[in-house]
Amino acid sequence: MNEGRSDLHWMEFPREVVMGHDALLNVDDVCKKLKLGGSAAVVSDNTTRKIAGEKVYEIMCDGGYEPFIIEISEASDSEVSRLGSEGLSNNVSFMAAVGGGTVIDTAKVASKNMGIPFISIPTAASHDGIASSRASIHNGRQTTSVPASAPVGVIADTGIIASSPKRLTISGCGDIISNYTAVMDWQLARQKFGVPYSEYAAALSTMTAEMIIKASDSIKPDNEESVRIVIKALVSSGVAMSIAGTSHPASGSEHKFSHALDMVAEKPALHGEQCGVGTIMMMYLHRGDWELIRDSLKNLGAPTNASKLGVSDEEVIQALIMANKIRPERHTILDNGFSRKAAEHLAVETGVIR
Repeated sequence: MNEGRSDLHWMEFPREVVMGHDALLNVDDVCKKLKLGGSAAVVSDNTTRKIAGEKVYEIMCDGGYEPFIIEISEASDSEVSRLGSEGLSNNVSFMAAVGGGTVIDTAKVASKNMGIPFISIPTAASHDGIASSRASIHNGRQTTSVPASAPVGVIADTGIIASSPKRLTISGCGDIISNYTAVMDWQLARQKFGVPYSEYAAALSTMTAEMIIKASDSIKPDNEESVRIVIKALVSSGVAMSIAGTSHPASGSEHKFSHALDMVAEKPALHGEQCGVGTIMMMYLHRGDWELIRDSLKNLGAPTNASKLGVSDEEVIQALIMANKIRPERHTILDNGFSRKAAEHLAVETGVIR
């Protein structure tokens, strides 16, 4: 009997991953292979509903399902609850999340709460939550990483994703590159505090970062072959988190910096963009090749300093000072915190501020 054993670990992975031009047209086939049927909630936001949500709805209607569309506005506890309530009242048997991080993260938590499967249908390659069992949800005070259901299927239409704003794909690349320092922080937490660590998950996560860095001078966000590379890396990053049973492989000090910047900046940048800049500074603290991170981000056309993020130098300094207070149970190289002088020194030395 395994009941009560603390070393028991369940891993969730997508069973079907379909990627390519017009992959969206395979929704019915994927649902049938996964033996999904009955009433389906097609979750989208106002924008992604027009881009792909209506098409998914039409395909499901033609396939004999009973779909209905639910629009959400943010990845928050309140929207998760609303989605769950509407799903229950309509006797939903599965969800299809059509959109970016906001839509997919909300659907994956709501589906977990309801105990039903969901399919991830990204319309942009802006985040590494496409295939993971973690979600970033705002709880009214701050955005936190919470356990969720991994999708049973992923349908990534490279034509749609390549047509999305270039900035979104570049942001996704920044999120993947940040795996480098996330894994370094995880190793540090294991050494100092005995935090459980998975060599395989760490290796897979690092490999995805290396994949993007090696291709950084050739990735073109509006090119479908480039989008394939980015999607493969995002899916691999999500799988690494599922293997680990935690977001450690893809979220460390650089994510703390990004979440802190969200709180202090008047107009924050995209999550992946902020994580990329955070990775430059955190790699410096880890005494790694921070110039390689900076140059790779430059090759991609991603921001490498406060000005290109659209935030002020002071906001960067304030984010660095408060970053260690974000998820304090997640041990990173930021554990001891920063004085204002130390924060300024780090940001100036890495060129993040002038």
